[in-house]
Amino acid sequence: MTDSALPVLRVHATTDEVSAAAASLIADGLAAAIAARGIAHWSTTGGSAAAGMYHALLAPEVLSRVDWPRVRVWWGDDRFAPAGDPLSNVTAFYDVLRPGGVAVLPIDPAHVHPIPVAEMLSRGLGPAEAATAYAELLQELGPWSAGQTGDATPAFDVFVVGVGPDGHLLSVFPGSAVWDATALVTSVPAPTHIEPHVPRVTMHPRVLAAARSVLVVASGASKADRLGEAWTVPDGSVREVPVRAAMLPTATWLLDKAAAAKIPR
Repeated sequence: MTDSALPVLRVHATTDEVSAAAASLIADGLAAAIAARGIAHWSTTGGSAAAGMYHALLAPEVLSRVDWPRVRVWWGDDRFAPAGDPLSNVTAFYDVLRPGGVAVLPIDPAHVHPIPVAEMLSRGLGPAEAATAYAELLQELGPWSAGQTGDATPAFDVFVVGVGPDGHLLSVFPGSAVWDATALVTSVPAPTHIEPHVPRVTMHPRVLAAARSVLVVASGASKADRLGEAWTVPDGSVREVPVRAAMLPTATWLLDKAAAAKIPR
């Protein structure tokens, strides 16, 4: 991999600095998309990265950069957990940006598109049905270019992913069968090697290569080994270190010092 094909790597001293940097790049990417196409599609994340990033988006100098009613929000993956459950990737978004149902980030509620986990649970259905429904919603409202067919891959303007200590991104774990799926959105069995042990729904990682901007956001020493491997093992298998799917020239990796400790600089 040549230097020109590598992501931008930005290492910050603290988790709070990582969150602030992520919020700033999200705002810039959304503003650029709105200026170019009149609408912006943002795929966000959950896990440990989400809440701090959302709080940082509310800083006035960041908030004011974006015409938020023109933004559509999506999720790259979610755990199969009820709405409001701490395990849900959607919970932090609503807790921080719509506390008590009151919007502090002026996004039209009709433009917020969580994976329909809560709906499927209420109907006694499972992750496979949630995946199918989300793929259909993406087909209807997602960021498709003119002339694309349903077999193509949507191009998100900003796609944010976190990283697990095993090197997973989205809900694509080492050795995952998701790599061989043809569907844009698929269900994932509950992982046994890492918590939480609940089923998931995930977009296929091919969406990262199609995105206009990818942000990899990670903090903590537990991520260091796999992040280091992603950057240092020549021709390493993306199936075994899934975060390598974000080794893209359109990506920016925002890490704290602990997470980046094993990446040569």
